[in-house]
Amino acid sequence: MSAYQNDIKAAAELKEQAGSGWSAINPESVARMRAQNRFKTGLDVAKYTAAIMRKDMAEYDADSSVYTQSLGCWHGFIGQQKLISIKKHLKTTNKRYLYLSGWMVAALRSEFGPLPDQSMHEKTSVSALIEELYTFLRQADARELDLLFVALDDARTAGDKAKVAEIQAQIDNFETHVVPIIADIDAGFGNAEATYLLAKKMIEAGACCIQIENQVSDEKQCGHQDGKVTVPHSDFLAKINAVRYAFLELGVDDGVIVARTDSLGAGLTKQIAVTNEPGDLGDQYNAFLDGDYITSAEDIQNGDVVIKSNGKLLRPARLASGLFQFRKDTGIDRVVLDCITSLQNGADLLWIETEKPHVGQIADMVNRIREVVPNAKLVYNNSPSFNWTLSFRQQAFDAMSEAGKDVSAYDRAKLMSVDYDETELAQVADENIRTFQADAAREAGIFHHLITLPTYHTAALSTDNLAKGYFDKEGMLAYVKGVQREEIRQGIACVKHQNMAGSDIGDNHKEYFAGEAALKAGGKDNTMNQFG
Repeated sequence: MSAYQNDIKAAAELKEQAGSGWSAINPESVARMRAQNRFKTGLDVAKYTAAIMRKDMAEYDADSSVYTQSLGCWHGFIGQQKLISIKKHLKTTNKRYLYLSGWMVAALRSEFGPLPDQSMHEKTSVSALIEELYTFLRQADARELDLLFVALDDARTAGDKAKVAEIQAQIDNFETHVVPIIADIDAGFGNAEATYLLAKKMIEAGACCIQIENQVSDEKQCGHQDGKVTVPHSDFLAKINAVRYAFLELGVDDGVIVARTDSLGAGLTKQIAVTNEPGDLGDQYNAFLDGDYITSAEDIQNGDVVIKSNGKLLRPARLASGLFQFRKDTGIDRVVLDCITSLQNGADLLWIETEKPHVGQIADMVNRIREVVPNAKLVYNNSPSFNWTLSFRQQAFDAMSEAGKDVSAYDRAKLMSVDYDETELAQVADENIRTFQADAAREAGIFHHLITLPTYHTAALSTDNLAKGYFDKEGMLAYVKGVQREEIRQGIACVKHQNMAGSDIGDNHKEYFAGEAALKAGGKDNTMNQFG
């Protein structure tokens, strides 16, 4: 017996026990409302989705072709539409997640207005957005089930037993829109205690996976900007522990932690690591510091800091800001050390922030990490900060050149030009972009691919196209032709925006509550009927 049938039976038994006072209660209506409200709390969501991620991680370990994907969200409606579209076109949400970008929270959800990605926004906006996303995903469940319930009633009225059985099977095997969200906690918004408190809020809102980076919290920068400052490993590991304690306290025992390193592009540190003996983790961190070795106290100037490293006295180079800098060309070695250390101390997945999307570059680092941690896996930012077209055309140019092909018809510095769009080089580049995720999953250990800011850019592009026509000569045709007509023809659910906002669910609830006396909004005069 399905969960739906079990709920009908349980409600019927309760009704019988309650006696005549419950005569108006329909057990099947109770079962329907329960099905539409499967997840009662954010912790229900976090536990359910953590199990999904753990299953997907194990499946990826066995077969790297089954990687996972997500798109970034800045509003619950955006996340809802992604999952509705996935179910409509691909028929399953399997291996498809959502990503919550700190950049988008800062730029689009702060009461201060648009802010740079520097952890200046209200930290509670992050947990609030997680809650909002899951509210919209749960509403997507309720709406789709409501449509099935109406169709079931229509089939029963028509006496179509085959249709009844078909729809009942869809209800019994319904796949929820609720999927894992990888949620960005930036650098923790403060010390380890602050990280723990915010992590709890995020988990209580539904997060099963929290991504944290090794930058200094009060100096945090976007991963694709300059001026990034990292912290010693002991500081970062304390925050990883804080997140793990938050998961365990709340009973999400298989919660997932993504440890992000910005060391590839971060040339600065705010502090010198504590070290107790040669070769310990603090000593390894300090070994990357730029500076001069000195032999005499007379070499020390006013305000200089001197440490013992590699058996010698090192005077680290300190900038006017008080920050210390690392030696050039040490980024990859620092990334490898960061990643191994994080995985050995509580992290489940890695995130390596890079300056370009290059499978070979990522694979070189991951292969070194896997020499120590064989099942190391990455979450990778397929970032809109990269110029994908230019980068991959340049990669294609270099590959063709190395293969001895004639590339004299191309100017490597101007490969973004539309003049190259139909060339062999551009076609090779586009094919490599198309297969980038599969190639990187296979060759570079990337378990999860995400685009941080896709809907920020799609909203800007579509709004620009609409405004360009609407406020010029096209007028209303710009909307009708460019938006509504395509919604109708492509079967976009939002063309019936009243239905998307829950009006039909409300009508059915009114009928549950008041029977034939219910005043419903979906009658013959509802203009939504024009859309069939």
